[in-house]
Order: sequence, then C-alpha cells, then structure tokens
Amino acid sequence: MDDGSYFIGWGTLALINAGLAQGKNRSGLNWFLLSLLLGPAATFFLVISDKR
Repeated sequence: MDDGSYFIGWGTLALINAGLAQGKNRSGLNWFLLSLLLGPAATFFLVISDKR
C-alpha cells in the first residue's frame, strides 16, 4: 500500500465520523477535525457516546 491510499483512507474515515456525529446531534465539523488527529480512536468514542 502506498502513502496516497493511507491518507485517502484516513480522510474517508474522518468523513464517515462527521456523518455519524451529525446523526447523534453533534458537530460534524468538530468531529471531522478530531478524526483527522485521532482517526480510529475518535470513531470508537463517537460510537460509544449517547445521542444528544
């Protein structure tokens, strides 16, 4: 796997997290940015969090 597909996958995960966040009435932009930094850890915290 080359470096380009790594960044594409990380960015795709961030977009998915933004959609999950909006579905839980949370800020999609904030979770997108957080996901760029934390990646799968942000997904884990988002999935276990309750809906607002």
